[in-house]
Amino acid sequence: MAGVQTAVALREQGRHGRIRLLGAEPHPPYDRPPLSKAVLLGKAEGSAFEVDFASLDIEVELGVEATGLRAADHQLDTMRGPVDYDVLVIATGAEPVRLPGSEDVPGVHLLRTLDDAQRLRPLLVEQREIVAVGAGWIGAELATAAREAGCEVTVVEAADRPLAGAVPAEVAAHMAGWYADAGARLLTGARVAALEEGAVVLADGTRLPADAIVVGIGARPATGWLTGSGAELAPDRSIVTDERLRTSLPDVYAVGDCASFPSARYGERLLVHHWDNALQGPKTVAANIVHGEGVEEGEGVYDPVPYFWSEQFGRFVQYAGHHSAADELVWRGDPAGAAWTVCWLRGGVLVALLAVGRPRDLAQGRKLIERGAVLDRGKVADAGVPLKSAVV
Repeated sequence: MAGVQTAVALREQGRHGRIRLLGAEPHPPYDRPPLSKAVLLGKAEGSAFEVDFASLDIEVELGVEATGLRAADHQLDTMRGPVDYDVLVIATGAEPVRLPGSEDVPGVHLLRTLDDAQRLRPLLVEQREIVAVGAGWIGAELATAAREAGCEVTVVEAADRPLAGAVPAEVAAHMAGWYADAGARLLTGARVAALEEGAVVLADGTRLPADAIVVGIGARPATGWLTGSGAELAPDRSIVTDERLRTSLPDVYAVGDCASFPSARYGERLLVHHWDNALQGPKTVAANIVHGEGVEEGEGVYDPVPYFWSEQFGRFVQYAGHHSAADELVWRGDPAGAAWTVCWLRGGVLVALLAVGRPRDLAQGRKLIERGAVLDRGKVADAGVPLKSAVV
């Protein structure tokens, strides 16, 4: 997404000259969200972007993996040899975290690429027994698809709740029951001791039979290939960029899942592993490349309100903002029901919200976060009052 959108945005904003889009995978560029939904369930064969690269004069080169970068020479090293550049945009994304010792175990799967989804799809069609390791967003979406296909599903989570790294315990507590309601089994506080062909072995000795084991325990920036390049990396291995998405190297930008950026809005550096970030960031990169210091005010600085969504267990879950610095949590609606929202405030200012089945809350709340609006807590807590009407 980030690479394709950058190339398209460059043309749309008036960049002339050669544009080459290099990708390590053999497939034409595709969208990832359908992989855990329509593609996995066999409702779609793929999710290729509907972009006419030829008419945009964008050269797409597949199966070209980046192996190194020599910024002083303005050269990118690849499996097919060096590539010269005037300006380089790194959009290598993220790679899934693997469980140690799982690499050579038959029947262990990841769900990140089109090939991953296509390998898993027959197992769902055959209604096999699936064990997912990790109850994050991917684990929940996989469990949703597997149950829809008629599979027996067990989800194993080392933390004491699902979405432990994403939302507070008091919020996640109301989401744990979704698994059982859908006929899936959720085991929390369950540490994996070993993966075997046909089984997951837990630390307490429990052995869970599995025709397929799907590991979804997170992702990290795909930046290992930059070792020795001089590019500054953050402790989380993301490429450090400034507010214009420029890296520490001359004429090199980074965007999407592989890059972190400073947010004036939240007062910290953010690494956002979500689709919307890979859609919006390229517009900033293109503006800075095309217009340089002459970029229009506001166009060249990247400080978005992070946004993502997830479809799980018959629910549409949306999140906007960043809640780590919030000092108050306010509920809208009954979390035991089908539709509710959680709002996070900091000094009365809305900084984040999570909406379950309340898309209007999300749409209004996202705009209020962008404005830095101060809200009336009492009106926020009244689910019958539109969020936009809670502004002080």
